[in-house]
Amino acid sequence: MAYHNELGKIGEQLAADYLLRNGFAILKRNFVFDKAEIDIIAQKDNQVIIVEVKTRNSDYFGDPQDFVSKGKVKLLVKAANEYMIANDLDLEVRFDIISVLKNKTIESVEHFENAFYHF
Repeated sequence: MAYHNELGKIGEQLAADYLLRNGFAILKRNFVFDKAEIDIIAQKDNQVIIVEVKTRNSDYFGDPQDFVSKGKVKLLVKAANEYMIANDLDLEVRFDIISVLKNKTIESVEHFENAFYHF
């Protein structure tokens, strides 16, 4: 497996661990619909939280959360809608980003709630 794929998996695990420590229930990981993948679908306080995890080994080129494009947002919304319908869920949906910086000297997890709106 390529290094960036391994780093991405490590970042997703760190994000899931963070969410669990903070009272979130993990409903699904790596949900795929059409061309979209949702990294983590969680639930807390009667909300379904769609989490995009961005992992980098350095912030030299910018913060990890800055790499969520408009196209990615559209795909996440489409996949989230499918998940909600397929699971017959009638709850509020929130879109969050978890930014992970991970290298030999740094391990940082930052959670951005309501990172973007789906309209």
